[in-house]
Parts: sequence; C-alpha cells; structure tokens
Amino acid sequence: MTTTASSPAQTASDQILPSFIAGQWWSPQDPQKVTEVTDASTGEVVARVSTDGIDIAAAVEHARTVGQKALGELTIHQRALKLKELATYLTEHKQELYDLSFATGATQRDHAIDTDGGIGTLFTFSSKGRRELPNANVIVDGDVEMLSRDGSFIGEHVYSRMPGVAVQINAFNFPVWGMLEKFAPSFIAGMPTIVKPATPTGYVTELCVRLMLDSGILPEGSLQLISGSARDLLDHLDYRDHVAFTGSAGTAATLRRHPSVQEGGLRFTAETDSLNAAILGPDATKDTPEFEAFIKAVFVEITAKAGQKCTAVRRVIVPQDRVDDVVTAVAARVTEKVVLGDPRTEGATMGPLASKDQQREVGAAVEKLMQAGGTVRLGGPEAAGQADPALDAGAFYPVTLLSFEDSDTPEVHMVEAFGPVTSVIGYTDIDDAVRLAALGSGSLVATVCTNDGEVASQFLAGIGAHHGRVHVLNRQTAQTSTGHGSPVPHLVHGGPGRAGGGEELGGVRAVKHYMQRTAVQGSPDMLTSITGIWHRGAEANTVTREDVEAGRGEHPFYKSLETLRIGDQFASELRTVTLQDITDFAEETGDKFYAHTDEEAAMANPFFPRRVAHGYLLVSWAAGLFVAPDPGPVLANYGLESLRFITPVTYDDAIRVTLTAKKITPRVTDEYGEVAWDCQIHNQKDELCAQYDVLTLVSKTWPMASSEASQG
Repeated sequence: MTTTASSPAQTASDQILPSFIAGQWWSPQDPQKVTEVTDASTGEVVARVSTDGIDIAAAVEHARTVGQKALGELTIHQRALKLKELATYLTEHKQELYDLSFATGATQRDHAIDTDGGIGTLFTFSSKGRRELPNANVIVDGDVEMLSRDGSFIGEHVYSRMPGVAVQINAFNFPVWGMLEKFAPSFIAGMPTIVKPATPTGYVTELCVRLMLDSGILPEGSLQLISGSARDLLDHLDYRDHVAFTGSAGTAATLRRHPSVQEGGLRFTAETDSLNAAILGPDATKDTPEFEAFIKAVFVEITAKAGQKCTAVRRVIVPQDRVDDVVTAVAARVTEKVVLGDPRTEGATMGPLASKDQQREVGAAVEKLMQAGGTVRLGGPEAAGQADPALDAGAFYPVTLLSFEDSDTPEVHMVEAFGPVTSVIGYTDIDDAVRLAALGSGSLVATVCTNDGEVASQFLAGIGAHHGRVHVLNRQTAQTSTGHGSPVPHLVHGGPGRAGGGEELGGVRAVKHYMQRTAVQGSPDMLTSITGIWHRGAEANTVTREDVEAGRGEHPFYKSLETLRIGDQFASELRTVTLQDITDFAEETGDKFYAHTDEEAAMANPFFPRRVAHGYLLVSWAAGLFVAPDPGPVLANYGLESLRFITPVTYDDAIRVTLTAKKITPRVTDEYGEVAWDCQIHNQKDELCAQYDVLTLVSKTWPMASSEASQG
C-alpha cells in the first residue's frame, strides 16, 4: 500500500543552512558551491548547504582555548548534571525536531529511535557520570601497584582530560541520536565538540544544535557545528584531538590515510558498514515462540528507518529446511503491516529513503545481489517500478526480500543495500551458521534466536570475536528486549573488522575514549594529591578515642563535608576476642562452620591455628570500635567494598581498627555526598587481619536543616 501528502515541504528555504563556529552563527555571503537538500517524500527543497569560506582553523582554536577552559572549570559531576538539564530542555522541544525530521522520511516510530533515543542517551550518561565517576577531573583506573618493599614508591593509572577537540563526522540516518550519543561521553570527559553532520539530513542536526545552544546550559565553546563540507578539518588536528566517524568503510579508510592520523597521532575511531545477521537456532521450529519472535525481529529491522540503520539485519541465517517458512512469514508480516508513504500522512508506516541518491544506491545494490544469484521473494526493482506514481518525487523503495540457493555467494556477505532489504540463506548445522556469520568480516551486532542455552553458548563462542554485540532472543525476552538494532548507551556500540573497530558507546568506557590514560608513579602523598583519593602510607590526621574525649581532636564521624578532609583518621583501642565471643556469635547467627566450633577440625586446616573468629564478627566489632554513637553528619552506611580477610584471628587475640577518609564525593543535587573510608583491622602483633572500604552518606553541613534531614 502507498499514501501521499499534498502539503508543502516542511522547511523550504532560500537561505544557506548556517554553521556555528567560534561562538557565532555563520553563513557564506556569496557561495560558489551550494548543495540543495530536498524533502525525501516530496522532492521539494528544504535546505541549501555550503561552507565556502568557513574558517575551520578558528573553530578548532576556539574549542582548544575557550571550550577547554570553560569545561575545565567544571567537575565531571557538574558536566553530567548539565547533560540532564539539556535532556530535559530537549524533551520540552522535541516536537520541533519531530516536525522537521518528517522531511527526512522518518515516521513517528523512527522519531522514537532518533530523537527520543538521543535524548535518552543524555539522561543515561548523566546518571552514570554522577553515579559511577568521581566528582573531579581525574579518574583512577585499577588498583595501586606497589613498586617498593616499604610502600614509599607506588604507581597506578589515571585518566585525565585530553586538551584538544572531539570531532564528530556523522552519518545521515540518525541526525539527532548520532550526534548526542557521541556528544554525551565527550562532554562528560571535558572535551569540546565540533559536529559535522551528513548533508542530506544536516538541517535536523542544525535545529538540535540551535536548541542546545539556545538553552543557555552549555559552557561557551563546548559545542560547534559545521553545516556542509568539513573541507580541511583534519589538517588542523593532531594528537590532542579525537575524531569519531560514522559512515562508509570506504570513507573511513580514506580518513585513516590522512597525515594527521598516520603521522600526527590524531585519534581516529570509526563505526562503518556492517552486514549484521539474525540467526535462527536449530531448536526454533515453526511451532515455537522463538520462531514468532524471530520473524518480528527481522521485520522490525528491515522496516524501521526504512532499513537505514547500521545495525539493520542484512543477512537472515536459518536452518536450510526453514528458508521458505521464514521468507513466507516475513513477507506476510510486511504485506500486512507496511504502508509506504509520506510519514506526515495518516496511515503511512514506512517512509522513503533519505534522498534520491540513496534510492539509487539501494537499487544498484539490489541489482548486484540479483546478478549474483539472488531470487527476489518480495519487493525488488519490479515492485519499485510499479509503485504509486504519486510517490515518484520521493526516494521511496519497497521492502525487499531475497533468497539464495548458495549461502556462500560472496555478494551476500559483501554487498550492503542500505535500505529495507535483506537476504535469507540456509545453514546445515551450528558450525556452518557460525562460518556464514563470520563471512561478514566483522559486524556490529548479531541476533541469535534460541531457547537452548547450549546452542546460545556455542554460537557466542563461535561468533563473539566477529561482533561487537550479540543479542540472544528467546521467549523470555521477546517482550522486554530492546531489540537487535537498538544500541543502548550502557553497552558497547561498535564492532571489529568491517564494522570499523571502534566503540562509540559503552557507558563509562565511552567517556574514557575521550581521556588520556597515564601511569603515575610517586609516593603515597603525591598520588593522594594528584587523585584526590587517600593512599595507604600517605599522611593522615589521626585521632584516638582518648584524643576525642580529652578535646584534642574531633572524631571524623562528627565532621560534615564542610570540614571533613581526605586523610582524616580514627585509630581505635584494642579489643580482646574470647572463645565465648566466638561461640556466642556462632549460636546467634547459625554460622557453625567447623573453623569456629570444632577445635580439632580447625587445627587440621592449614589456614587456621585453632578455632578462629568469624570474619563477620571482626567486621561487626570493627564498626563498634570506630562508630560514633550520637547523631551526626554520617547519615547512613550503604555498604562495603573490597572486603578481604588476611590473617586469622583466634581467641585471646586482640584487634584494633584504623578508619581513614579515603574518597569524598559530594553530590551536586543533594545536601549530602558519599564518603569511602579505608578500614584496616590489625591484631595485637600489628598484623593486618582484614581490609575493606566502608561506604557512607554524609551531610554537607551539620546540623542539617529540617528539609535536609528528611532527604537523608
């Protein structure tokens, strides 16, 4: 079915689409080369694009100076909070983006993927940045390495801000999400961004950037836009900078050969072509819920965004005896669900491709697949030629299914028709399916549809190294899965080989792509100063209970974040462990493990001298030794981290605890923050018995106002 719209193009304009560089909007005055961008459905001009005379060098310099300075004045948490504010602002204005995006061929369902998906990515990175990263500009990576016997010389790895600019070169298919999924991690990392969107849909990106700038939320110089050709952009970049590219493998290869990349150390990551596969497990017969879930998944992937997704299913790999069943089921669903037409028209469920050029490229790719032996089972050039004449002005292409007698046909695994096109091929056994999936030479994602855990395990072992993501679909996830083709900001988006080798997403991993990891060596005091995290052996401000009672010092638990400092330390008195203590704890808890209750069995164990105290008894006693009993700034204990029991404690031993403020993380939006305390338990011989971090929530001020107390 087809539908058309008689309304004029959404944004017809005689003006050149502006860029935003060096703090101001800019358009060429008398451009010699202008590209006209048309409405994907009607063919009417929606934008004119040119960058004749643009000062790229000024944009890069503005980012490296003004942008870097402004972002450097904020901590990671402050930048993360701005992302939340920005996401809220864009949510309030997303209808404007919807209205304009219709001209790209996007349906309302497609808006949810692009616009809402992009905004959701901002929310996610804001949350993860504040929850998983320090409220600082340095991130510690991994554990401390002891480089001297006495602990006076240590080393560890840290991430710090890169001093350059993050450059985005984006594809046409996601003008909003494609920008925001790269902007979010680079912004949290503290790198200013220059966005270069693809020309066919760059007018939507321009509106999104305009909204972001109009919000007044972003620091000066943190976001710039090049609407049109990037010209000599890479000439101005070096090892301080980072280019994230999304597009064709051919263009990525050309950019990788640029001297700035080859010789200048410019960091370059790419997310490129990908002939992703959906694999039907041998157990998923026609009468199983998995078969139905598989058909739905394939249908969604070849129709969402008219198949113009880097994650779309290009190869449907199924047991040989189910090829016809799968083709028939997918074709039936397409016939029932797909109404091709202008997405602004009621009833249209799939819009056109983004441009006439894209329509020609998809048609040419389908012809190559047919010439290689592909049989058109639905759609194809003939159906395209019989489409409603009212759609001729647009870039429409019908959903097309092909099948191949020879599953090894090279073109199936090499030719990507970047539209609503997929090929169905058969396999003989799991090893054969794995081999066929690997012929894609590296992909972003594969779906494996099975309800057999062993089958899923075999597939992952076989195809994992060829894919950035593996989506396992079965009856349990059919209703809750985010889908084959929907990258989520929490997980890696990227893939090896043909897919580009990059990782654009991945939660905190993505943030670290825009930071430099450095090995730092020095004394505990120096590394404490550098990282803002107390290191064992560093200077400490120690008080005892006797000091507190004599007024010679303040217990750290009575300090709010206003006065608490890294290195504030409490050293307790000794407490003797008796056999009765161990026996009572065993009776009260029910933990009667023989090491605590059977002297002979305990002594037969090579780890224990005789019956020993429970580790959790020691942790409980440690709390009793360091906790300040009266109400104070410490509002709650919310856990322990890295607990290790090292030296057994037996009866007649004594233990003491040393508690040190290790890391202080104020929350930007709350009247309290997190404090991690380094806790060490020693015995009477000064042997280390246990160590761990105690995590608490601590008020920023004390006494708290009544409203603050209710929050705590």
